[in-house]
Amino acid sequence: MRQEARRKALEAQAKMKDERKKKEKRLSGLGVDLMTALEERDATVQRCDARAGATLRKMTDDEGLSLREALEWCGPQLSRVEAARLRKIGADEEGTDEASAVDTQKSEPVTTAEAGADSAERPT
Repeated sequence: MRQEARRKALEAQAKMKDERKKKEKRLSGLGVDLMTALEERDATVQRCDARAGATLRKMTDDEGLSLREALEWCGPQLSRVEAARLRKIGADEEGTDEASAVDTQKSEPVTTAEAGADSAERPT
C-alpha cells in the first residue's frame, strides 16, 4: 500500500514537471516573438522618423522656410520640440545617405546619358 501511494505521487510529480517544461517552452517562444515584434516596430518608427525629418529639412533648407513656417504647413499636431528632434534625425540620415551615395558613385561610374537624364529630372 505504501509503495502504491509513493508510485502515484511520483507519477503525479512527473506529469507536473512535464507540463511545466511544455509551458516554459511555450513562454520562451512567446517571449522571443514579443521581443522580435518590438524590435521590428522600433525599426519601422526609426525609418518613418528619418523620412519625416528629411522631409522637414527639405522644407527648411531647400525651400527656405523657417521652422515656424514649416510647422504651419504641417498642422497643429507637430510640436516645435518634435520638429527639432525630427530635423536632427533627418540630418543624421542624410549624412548616412550621402556616405552611401559616395560609395556607390565610386564603384559605379555614371554614363553621360544617365547624367543627362538625372539633370532633366531635377527642377530648376
